[in-house]
Amino acid sequence: MSYRAGYCGLIGLPNAGKSSLMNWLCKEKLSIVTAKPQTTRRRVLGLWSSEQSQVVFVDAPGLIRSEGGLNAFLQKEAEDVIANSDALLFVLNVDQKEKDNIENVIKLALTTTKPKAFVVQKIDIIALDHRRTMIKGLIREHVPDATIFEVSTEPGRDSDDPEAIRQWALKNMPEAKAPLYDPEFSTPHTTRELAVEFVREKCFENLEQEIPFGIAVRIMKYEETGDLDKITAEILVSRESHKAIVIGKGATKIKEIGTQARKAMEKAFDRKIFLELHVSVQEGWEKNPRLMKEFGYVVE
Repeated sequence: MSYRAGYCGLIGLPNAGKSSLMNWLCKEKLSIVTAKPQTTRRRVLGLWSSEQSQVVFVDAPGLIRSEGGLNAFLQKEAEDVIANSDALLFVLNVDQKEKDNIENVIKLALTTTKPKAFVVQKIDIIALDHRRTMIKGLIREHVPDATIFEVSTEPGRDSDDPEAIRQWALKNMPEAKAPLYDPEFSTPHTTRELAVEFVREKCFENLEQEIPFGIAVRIMKYEETGDLDKITAEILVSRESHKAIVIGKGATKIKEIGTQARKAMEKAFDRKIFLELHVSVQEGWEKNPRLMKEFGYVVE
């Protein structure tokens, strides 16, 4: 058997369950997962490697339509994943309320000739079984011979086996001379990049609905000292009024974010972590091209 390696993009609406699907397929916490939509801001890569193959799963930001600023970057990231993947998994969640949105994702799948399959996510929500049936019907209506996986990433739930999805992806990878990334790792992302994502995740989980969307995180210092990593991170907010909310009364909120992020890092990195967080204000950073570039959000 010849070696196969390539990219499999995960495409869907915000909060469709793409990040939890990625973590489930790769058996690692690689993408942050929260109940709030549009958590993923840049593509995240997860590796599934064997002696004869490597599938690089790519978690793309949720599909949106917007012009300018951060949202334009998110849209371009999703479009680039579609353009540069060898195969595509279109993820549809049963708790998506708008039928038109579901149909738009299915119609988007029809615009590409690349190998594609559909993943119906969150099937553990029994009360929405009728929507599960409706989504499968819509897929069959537009793509009669579609490959459909029905998934719950919650442990102990009735679900298609993740191995079935991995094997589908593998079958559709191109032949290659060697792995695309070191097969000893589950992701090519650095610990600095992952640390940023863990802090962002805990901001999303602990702050009010609109505030996390105006937040960016950067690592100011990362020292590896023996068995302890010392990390200093800055949380940037877009409004002065948000700074006090992020810090909280008596610094309780920022301490809770820091504690949760540190524990997540220690579990992921298998090392002791000392994490120090600072909060600063940069009005309208998400519409400032220079600052967006500094944080890695660049639309060419």
